[in-house]
Amino acid sequence: MQAKSWSGRCLLVLVGFAGAAFLFGMNARPAAAASLEEIRKRGYMIVATEDDYPPFEFVKDGKPAGLHHDLVAILRKAVPFEIRQEILPWQGLLAGVATGKYDVAITAALITDERAKSLTFCMPTAEGTHYYVKRAGENRIKSIKDLSGLTVGVQQGSALAAALPELDEMLKKTGGRLGRVVQYASYPEVYQELANGRLDYAINTVVTVASLVRERPSVFAVGEAVSQRSYHAWAVKKGNNELRDYLNQFLAEQRKTGSLYKLQEKWFGKSFPDLPQVGMLPGDRPMPE
Repeated sequence: MQAKSWSGRCLLVLVGFAGAAFLFGMNARPAAAASLEEIRKRGYMIVATEDDYPPFEFVKDGKPAGLHHDLVAILRKAVPFEIRQEILPWQGLLAGVATGKYDVAITAALITDERAKSLTFCMPTAEGTHYYVKRAGENRIKSIKDLSGLTVGVQQGSALAAALPELDEMLKKTGGRLGRVVQYASYPEVYQELANGRLDYAINTVVTVASLVRERPSVFAVGEAVSQRSYHAWAVKKGNNELRDYLNQFLAEQRKTGSLYKLQEKWFGKSFPDLPQVGMLPGDRPMPE
């Protein structure tokens, strides 16, 4: 298990970007994302999915599982070309799509303003509003204001980390402040640290938090929403609109037949029948009621 403090991670990120820029300039040219026509001509599409983000996508007993792996299985039968799937850690997955290494991220990426600068998002596959999760029986935390000054855990490189200033603003309105932020390589590590008492609370999306509490109700409890309404969606390289539209047609068909909602019920324990038809940026989204 490796955790990094907020300030330490920022320094590592800056160093990493500098090193990557040097290597990029010396050894590589930017990859061009394949258009739908190019995918058809070459006969395959490269799909990237995460390896450890249940219930969306994860590996269990050596086999892929989760909502998006089930959708990939349906997609394989629906398209006239091969699907070449790569299952990999979250870090670098979206960057791989933005640079053209992968054609599409079939993953639970949250739509954010920052990501929209380099990615084009499909219609959402689930709601992704952020909630805090605490240990069951944790009586110190009854509402958002009680999070002031406490230690929070999130995954490195996730939109949840980038959204923490939003929580900080919510805390400031109650006279509080955001406490220490610790980042981990994966959410299972975050939850383990929370259960062990090394974190006071964690932030994740409504689906994953609900799944966690459903599986371990004696260990964890869900709190309140700490963000504007958010959505999970697949992503292609910025401007690859033809491929986005093609994938949206597939997703719209899964909605029409009810297949998507059945899979949501299977993996989430609930469905989201009122999702938007397009990716929605934060300015378009209200706070949950």
